[in-house]
Parts: sequence; structure tokens; C-alpha cells
Amino acid sequence: MMKRLFALGSMTALLGACTPSTTLLSPDGRNSVAFDAATMTYAVLRDGDTLIRPSALGIAAQERDFSGFRFGVVHHTSGDREWSQPWGENKTHRDRYNEMTVELHNSDDRTELCLRFRAYDDGVAFRYELNAPDSLTVTDELTEFRFADEETAISWSIPGNFETYELQYREQPVAGVRDANTPFTFRSGKGAYGSVHEAALYDYPEMVLRRDAEGVLKADLAPLPNGVKAYIPGRFTTPWRTVQLGDKPVDLINSSLILNLNEPSKIADTSWIKPQKYVGVWWGMHLGTQVWTMGPRHGATTENALRHIDFAAANNIQGVLFEGWNQGWENWGGSQHFDYVEPYADFDLERIAAYAREKGVELWMHAETGGNIPEFEEQMERAFARYAELGVHTLKTGYAGGFKGGYLHHSQYGVQHYQRVVETAARYGIMLDVHEPIKETGIRRTWPNMMTREGARGMEWNAWSEGNSAEYLSTLPFVRLLAGPMDYTPGIFDIDYSTAKADKGRIEWNGPNAHCCIKTTLARQIANWVIIYSPLQMAADFIENYEGHPAFRFFRDFDADCDRSVALQGEIGDYIVLARRAGDRWFLGAGTNGEARTLAQPLSFLEDGVTYTATIYADAPDSARNPENYRIERRTVTSADTLEIAMAARGGQAVTFIPENE
Repeated sequence: MMKRLFALGSMTALLGACTPSTTLLSPDGRNSVAFDAATMTYAVLRDGDTLIRPSALGIAAQERDFSGFRFGVVHHTSGDREWSQPWGENKTHRDRYNEMTVELHNSDDRTELCLRFRAYDDGVAFRYELNAPDSLTVTDELTEFRFADEETAISWSIPGNFETYELQYREQPVAGVRDANTPFTFRSGKGAYGSVHEAALYDYPEMVLRRDAEGVLKADLAPLPNGVKAYIPGRFTTPWRTVQLGDKPVDLINSSLILNLNEPSKIADTSWIKPQKYVGVWWGMHLGTQVWTMGPRHGATTENALRHIDFAAANNIQGVLFEGWNQGWENWGGSQHFDYVEPYADFDLERIAAYAREKGVELWMHAETGGNIPEFEEQMERAFARYAELGVHTLKTGYAGGFKGGYLHHSQYGVQHYQRVVETAARYGIMLDVHEPIKETGIRRTWPNMMTREGARGMEWNAWSEGNSAEYLSTLPFVRLLAGPMDYTPGIFDIDYSTAKADKGRIEWNGPNAHCCIKTTLARQIANWVIIYSPLQMAADFIENYEGHPAFRFFRDFDADCDRSVALQGEIGDYIVLARRAGDRWFLGAGTNGEARTLAQPLSFLEDGVTYTATIYADAPDSARNPENYRIERRTVTSADTLEIAMAARGGQAVTFIPENE
């Protein structure tokens, strides 16, 4: 069958009756989208300065001839409402925007295309809404992103990849970017900050930016094995293409744009969806001191499980995770066959679940698929029913390795699978922590049991590679975390595990990667519990390294169920200061790159008229040389005070602010 192009750019001659140019302004008048019907392009401006030059719009499909479109109607509307969610960086958001829709019809009025634009004070967005009599085979998306001043505009991103997000960040001129995953963060030549991403990704492949043969960055969709990008019904809405905007880097972090572009929750009763802190059997497998399979070094044993549950109960920690509890890990690298219900013989699941209930601790299950999606989907109902029967409300899933059948993780096949898991889990009252995920696009508003994801280089990279630098950690909040929460698994206290430390009562480490270590100070590890947001937040080290440690008081006091968050100051790749409120307590986290620095931070975010006890977990004077050294200081403060944050190279600072009358 001949392929025919549905390309908005090919409709120019058919739209003579259309107003040549229409501009949509944000409520504050600073951001705008300029739509030109004569060329079928859009442009993005801030304060009158062009950030994205006129760029093409369009989708290519086969099976149907979409020529003969004519201009219909342009609608303008606006919205301004507040909404709340059961959890999140902020539980209350303001959704204020101006909207413009452009209708296009084909000659027989059987097909309609709507281009919907929105302008917010923190960015702009647009999407395609199709109403056709037949289903379509999408072969390409023609959306372009022609950045202004490409030679002087700077970007921060990871390479474009349809299989993984666990890649290093690159800081480079936009002109030097050949491909990039989103969020794609940039600073314009005139100093405005922005980030390109997408919102509400359903039933469609992910978008990366890729420079085409003409040298233009455009949308590239993850293909299916036959090269097709997506099969869609005649009535279909694409994800939003988004551009968050701000004057400062922290403005991007404080944006609600991605969440605002998603629909309200489809789960009527969300009372079972609760943020929590957790510990578990995990870090040892990456170090090599424990393994996932049954045997002498098996981590997920009954004895180990009961010990972790006791530790959690004694330390104000709500959950425990055990990787390697279920049968099938012996097939790793082969058939990738797992049984998602049957435990290993040395893991008494019934006893462990009962003990966790007795202690008031949540038991987490872990389901690694190894990319065997058909098998996981076949067992999913049975497994989730069993977890619910055991009183399990949290599941960590994994997708390490290639998908069977040649499917890409981030293709339409992958997106559909991840969504089936979210919806099935919701029916059984199960929250999700997804590793090797599809990227976050704000669907946690609609499906709030989608709690957190990996989707970047996490802590485990420090166990068997060159590790994650302090610069990487200072970039993460301004790129990956703009998409949503991340299960980074922070909080390693045994910073240098390259030599055995039996004399300190620590776990001995003599594995093949003995040169590896954590590349921050201990104070920065504490600060990461605040900086790297996740409603499911892990203390990832061996519990032996926390027992009796004075600095672990921070995690005991910390509350993962925050009400409000504010990024206070920072520069991409250099440093970050961020504060979160949970109830009447505030928690602050600050971190720097390889450069020592001292920052002055006004405490005006604290409630006026309240006196707080500030407990400060800071770098010691010699932390640059001895990263496990730290100091704890307590002082009385109010919102009128200014905190001096002194950080060693690769260091940080964490602070709890607790009202004195509490």
C-alpha cells in the first residue's frame, strides 16, 4: 500500500482563509506561543525574545490521504483553579493558563485535527487531537524545536536512547546536540532557562530530540520492530509537547507545568496510597557481598528479613524491601524466567508477612522481569492478588535487559505495558516503584499509585563503575527530576568501602570492584534525602552502618510525606539548595559539586512567628579529605534569620527545623 503523508506543513495552500498569525499569551504576559497558519509553524517567546524559532508541526501516517484540509475555527479560553493530590512535592497546585485551539477539517468533513496550545506563567505546551473515521499507522512525528541562538544557547541532557536513561549528563551548546532524551534543559543566549519534555504519555512512544538531515532538532519517536512508530485509533490525543520556562534554574524545579497537563486522579479512594521511608536487602547485591539467588550469600533470608523489620520498627521507618526473595533468579542471563509468587525455601514469606504486620511495618515485594514482558503479564493478576492477600501495598518492579521480541523499552509497546501494570496494581491497592521505567510525564496525578521511578544513574553505579560525581548530583535536580520523583536510593554512610572495615563493625568488602567508592561526603548523602525527591525514600546502606550512628537521626526525623517544596537557589551542575515541609516541620538539603562553597540562605520560607530548633548536619573542616567526617550543630532560628551553608568539595548540608513547642 502506498504511504501517504499527513503533514501539517503541506496544507499551506489550503488555509488561505486563516488568520496568518495568532499569538497566545500566558496569564502574566511573559510567555507566548506564536502560531503561523501560512507556514503551519509555532514559535515560543519569553518577554518578547524568541527562544524557539518558527518550527514545523505535523504527524506522518499511512493508509489514508489527509489532503484537502481547510481552516475551521480558532477557540480561545482560559482556566484558573486549584487542585490537590494525595502526595507530591507539593500537595496543592494552581492550574492557571490561557488556551488556544485551532481546528482543521478535510474536504469531506470526516476528519478533524485540533492543535491545542496552552500558555502558563511557567511554560507553554501543545498537542495534536485527531478525530478520524479509521485507525492510523503513525510513521513519524514532524514536530521541530528550532532553538534560537543555537551557538550561544547551552544545554544539559543525556543522549537520545530508546532503551535506557542511565547515562551521563552533557553540558554543551545546543548547536552541538545530535540527539537527547527529555527533559532537555537549556539556557538561552539571553539568559532565560527552559526545559523541553512531554506530559501525559499514554499509548504512544516516547519522544527524543534528534537532529535531522537538515540540521534541525525534531521529535523522534521510539519505533516498533517493524519500524512503525505507533498504531492509533481514529480518535486520539497525543502527549503534550512541553517547554518549561523561568528566569533562574530553580524556577524550573518549582514549576507545576507537567502535572497541570495531566488529568485528575482516576482512583476514587486514595487513602491507601501513602508515602513512606524504607530500608531493605539491596546494596549488598551490588557490592557483591550478597546475591539474589539462594545459597551461602543469599540476602533475602528469613533471618535477614526479621532483622530488617525490627530495625525499621525501631527507627520510624515504614517499609522493608527484599530483592531476590522469589524463585527464578538462577535463570538470570538465560530464559529470564521468574516465579512472582513462590519464594525461595530460605525465605518464609508467610512468617515474614505476619511479623511485619505485627510490628506495624509494610512489607515490599520485588518483581524483576528481566525483559520477559509476556511472562510477567501472564502472571500479573495472580501475583498481585497474592501480594494483596499478604497485606502488601508496595511493589518494586524491574526491567533490566532487553525486551523479548525485539521491542524497545520506550516504544509504544513498552508504554502500553507500563500502563497496564499501573492500572492492574491500582485494582489491587498496590503502589509502584519502577526501575528501568518509561520516563515520568506526570501521570502520577492521574494514577497516584505510580509513586516513583528510577530512570537515571542511581546509587548502584557507585558500586561497580566510576560512579556518580558530585557534579552529576548537582545536575540531576535541573534535568531528570523536572520529570518527577526518582528512586535514587540515597544515604550510603560507609563512604569508602574499598577496604575491609571489620575493626569498625562494618561489612567487609573485598569484591572485584574494590576501587569503587561514594564520591561525596557523608553530609551530602544525608542532604540527598531532601534534594532527590521521592515519596518512597530509601536508606540504602547496610542497616549495620546506621545502628548507633548519630547522623542517622536525620532519617528517623525525616518525613517522606511532604506538603510543600521550594527550590531556593542553585546553578545547574554547581550547587542546589532545596527545602520541603511535612506538617509543621521543614527539612533542608544543600549540595555542591567538586568545588567547596559557602552560601547564605535566608530562612524566609519558615512560618512567621514560629521559633524552630535547627539541627544542622554539616561537613567537618576536613571532610574533603575524610568524607565520613561530619559535625552536628543545634541552634534556635526564626524566619528572620539567615543560615550560612558551608560545604566542602563534593559536600553538602542537611537541616531539620522543628518547632520548639512541638
